[in-house]
Amino acid sequence: MSQLVVALDMPDKTAAMAMAGRLREADLAWKPWCKVGMELFTACGPALLESLNKLGYKIFLDLKFYDIPNTVAGAVRAAAAAGVHMLTVHCQGGERMCRSARQSLDALDAESREGSLHNGQALLIGVTALTSFAPGEMPGIALTPAAFAVSLASKAAGWGLDGVVCAGVDVKKIKLASPHLRCICPGIRPQGFEAGDQRRSMTPDKAAAAGADYLVVGRPIVAAADPVVALRSILESIASQPRMT
Repeated sequence: MSQLVVALDMPDKTAAMAMAGRLREADLAWKPWCKVGMELFTACGPALLESLNKLGYKIFLDLKFYDIPNTVAGAVRAAAAAGVHMLTVHCQGGERMCRSARQSLDALDAESREGSLHNGQALLIGVTALTSFAPGEMPGIALTPAAFAVSLASKAAGWGLDGVVCAGVDVKKIKLASPHLRCICPGIRPQGFEAGDQRRSMTPDKAAAAGADYLVVGRPIVAAADPVVALRSILESIASQPRMT
């Protein structure tokens, strides 16, 4: 079954920890995953990750690293050492960058095992096409966002990545070509919820049925009048759908 990741897209640590605590204390059949993105991490720094770990969360650090291979390798190592369970690089950084990130994680994993501090290797996830892109909006890229995402995912499978970030509508084609890749899907919107800046969104039930491994949901939960009720509703919609893969 798809796992739900709550995006703590908030401006400061106080608000983020209050929301994380509220959701964590609720009596829900939910594996507690949260996403820390650029805004929150920039405001709070690595100390936030330790606080979330203490609450029992698994952390998806979504900073979309994209730079020269050596720089990205160092950033990936630092993120994994800080205790995250999943992190992102941009597939557009290319093969050498992605392979350097993989090697950096593998080296840290080996060192952790030797030091008896192994807590499980972080998953390395490649960003394909942002779900905010509509056809024709990607600079310098003639392909549609869907075609571009599938193309990058096929390459990521050979570059040592554990999965990709993609729109829910891309999951079936990606899984068909690369069944072992995990698909992490943002842009998830319950029926009737405003799409906002998303251009390729999908409802939780349809994304789960398509075979998404992780659904990343932010505003429909954290901006809800009752976040616990919203979380429960999404969990129920996910659980009701048999996977099509």
